[in-house]
Amino acid sequence: MAETPVVLEWHAMPVEEVLRALQCSSAGLSQVEAEHRLAAYGANALPVGKTVHPVLRFLRQFNSALIYFLLAAAFAAALLGHLVDASVIVVVVLINAIVGFLQEGKAERALGAIRDMIAPHATVLRDGARRTIAVADIVPGDIVLIEAGDRVPADLRLLRARGLLVDEAALTGESVAAEKQEAAVGEDAAIADRQCMLFSGTLVASGQASGVVVETGTRTQIGRISKLMQAVETVSTPLLRQINAFGTRFTGFVLVGAIALFTFAVVAREFHWIDALIAVVALAVGIIPEGLPAVITITLAIGVQRMAARNAVIRRLPAVETLGVTSVICSDKTGTLTRNEMMVRRILLPSEEVMVGGSGYAPEGGLTSEGADDDAAAIAASAAIIRCGLLCNDAALRGDAGRWHVDGDPMEGALVALAMKSGLNPDHLRGEWKRIDEIPFDAAYRFMATLHHGPGGKGVIFIKGAPEAVIAMAGADPRMWEPRLAGAADQGERLLGFAIKRLQARDDRLTFADLESGIEFLGLMGFIDPPREEAKAAIAECRSAGISVKMITGDHLATALSIARQLGLSEAPRGMTGAELENLSDEALIDKVLEIDVFARSSPEHKLRIVRALQAHRLIVAMTGDGVNDAPSLKQADVGTAMGHKGTEAAKEAAEMVLLDDNFASIVAAVREGRTVYDNIRKVIAWTLPTNGGETVAVVLAILVGFTLPMTATQILWINLVLAVTLGLVLAFEPSEPGTMARRPRHADAPLLSPFLLWRVFLVSGLMAALALGIFFHANGQGRDLETARTLVVNMLVVAEIFYLFNVRYLHMRSLTWRGVLGTPAVLAAIVVVVGAQLFYTYAPVMHVIFESRPLTPADAMLIVGLGVLLFLCLEAEKLLMRRLGWFEELA
Repeated sequence: MAETPVVLEWHAMPVEEVLRALQCSSAGLSQVEAEHRLAAYGANALPVGKTVHPVLRFLRQFNSALIYFLLAAAFAAALLGHLVDASVIVVVVLINAIVGFLQEGKAERALGAIRDMIAPHATVLRDGARRTIAVADIVPGDIVLIEAGDRVPADLRLLRARGLLVDEAALTGESVAAEKQEAAVGEDAAIADRQCMLFSGTLVASGQASGVVVETGTRTQIGRISKLMQAVETVSTPLLRQINAFGTRFTGFVLVGAIALFTFAVVAREFHWIDALIAVVALAVGIIPEGLPAVITITLAIGVQRMAARNAVIRRLPAVETLGVTSVICSDKTGTLTRNEMMVRRILLPSEEVMVGGSGYAPEGGLTSEGADDDAAAIAASAAIIRCGLLCNDAALRGDAGRWHVDGDPMEGALVALAMKSGLNPDHLRGEWKRIDEIPFDAAYRFMATLHHGPGGKGVIFIKGAPEAVIAMAGADPRMWEPRLAGAADQGERLLGFAIKRLQARDDRLTFADLESGIEFLGLMGFIDPPREEAKAAIAECRSAGISVKMITGDHLATALSIARQLGLSEAPRGMTGAELENLSDEALIDKVLEIDVFARSSPEHKLRIVRALQAHRLIVAMTGDGVNDAPSLKQADVGTAMGHKGTEAAKEAAEMVLLDDNFASIVAAVREGRTVYDNIRKVIAWTLPTNGGETVAVVLAILVGFTLPMTATQILWINLVLAVTLGLVLAFEPSEPGTMARRPRHADAPLLSPFLLWRVFLVSGLMAALALGIFFHANGQGRDLETARTLVVNMLVVAEIFYLFNVRYLHMRSLTWRGVLGTPAVLAAIVVVVGAQLFYTYAPVMHVIFESRPLTPADAMLIVGLGVLLFLCLEAEKLLMRRLGWFEELA
């Protein structure tokens, strides 16, 4: 039985050395040896992570300060006999627990999605014969036979490859299928450059091959990603951290204050302990914003709906707010910042250079001469190479509802689009130049050739392929073309060479012998995946918002830097390759990561290290990705963002957000909505705490000073009930304030209660308490009964809170504007409901019995509304003064 091999650089070893290290031959293993190895190595499968029992998972949802905070409020309401209030709070707790329970299995599902990528069966050589076996039974040393349509079952070192193209996008991020061949590559080659290797879970696009299994199970590249996923801790969001901290501190403050007030009332004011307890519990219910968590949840849910309208689907509710604090977006290139559509950008002729306009597969855009005055002559000189590109081609373009799609290879589709841009009809030209025979592309010789009968009846051979191969075939001077090759490569262009051979006779067969002489080199074409125009605008918006964008791609550095320059990623984008990153320690990467804009040829480990290095600077990182290779970094990021169109299930399960249109601009729109959500949460808090505080201060002063309580416990609960489900909720629907994306991102550790909000809590609580007590003593001074005085206080507080709502709708600008006065439909509807409820409270006889309310006069109503307007103007003046003195920016 063979010993378990140590980790070797299989891609750098010759085939003979690989077989020798694995103690096998190209004829395959015997069944007996395979069984021994299966016992030694274990099944070729990814391990199933440990799962927590569902009951324990559910109970774990209650272990947070926020839940204790809510349960305390429910207990206080139940003590007063208000079982409806208590029940509502308990329902909120249960809903939060159920949502958390359902979301906690996300990582396990992501691992399951990776496991599902491994093919169920494979064809191997055992005892010298072909056999179909379960993938789990594959062992190192097995010889696996692969053909088009197969999913690679393990990591293989190729023994033979014929026309082999493999879609490795899920693993490497490359948009174009990778060409494979048998020859060893350099030891330091990145995964995307290991042309002699096939990796588990990737898909064979075309060709045939055989390979020897070198790694199985967790030792494969996809297995390493699975282990990375298991090792990544789910990151808590800033909002959850802040709410937990706020809940802990606030609950402690209320409990200490309640005990102190109860003691003072019994000892100093000689209250009966039952009366004191009822008063203190009423105050606790009044000051504890029991509806706040529910309103925050609703605010987040509204953010989810708004983002869905912008093609961003949120899978985890707190991620909505986390987007608002995002300070770095790490984006892949292909399909997110670019269109994921190849196009010919440049035609290099022996004596001309022609630039091609347009974007993507759409046959729109003109041809212009670069550096010459005569565009027509240059275009005419391009006719031969454009015709060659169209005829030596198996792709087709089709238009569908204004969008163009390619059937076939993306680069061949770009050649068809180029022909249409130049005025050619592909079907008509292909009919005139009938194809007779072809030599299909193969990585072994790196070109494709087709034989055609032209309109005159003579035979013509068209050739396209790797520039070096075609230049050598045509005998062109490589020194003439090398500078132009290098220049195009610096622009991030992929290059193809084109040639033609005109035959004297009408041949019906095409052989390699026909390509040995008489070939004329036509020139080169440079291809790009063009950047999205909307991504360029979105990146500019990010820069104005203080959000940096970093490109992490599996593509070549020159290509990535070219796209970065076109998108305006920074003033002068700087790049780093995966090989360079490998040489940096974690500490060195943390020091370097902020300077780099583009990370190219990146592996899953690299992406994970980059995200962690950014987080080490206390930055909030949003990460985009679509492949299995992105799943660990998506899970590590604060906001993992998967692609909806081209994203794998593993990436989607690991992410908090999925982009339906795979568009970077949608991320920026989601960030704007995230900032709006956080602003609205701050508005909810800025409105809720002071309004509750005003009630509390008025009652506490009554107990401390020793005068009659201005409100009863049931009246406090009435105010909370009416306002929490109306005015407290409408702030969740507020639209974005002007300049939302012109502000710098807030710090991740910024407290939920900023100095400005704390100041507002004390100021507004004091003003509302002053209004409540002022009108209470005013009524007493007029000799009116206690019930009428208390009814005035309740109505005064409600009206004051309505006017304060208009002030707090705009935290970053003045509210005294036409737009501010008009409000939103949600605000106006809530005010109508509140006014109706207060009229019912004040004038309905049944409410007089339940809440001891009394009817008020029109003069009372005018006084209350006048005081509300005065409060609004006072707070607007305070806001203006703070801005002029520059205190708002310091405190906000």
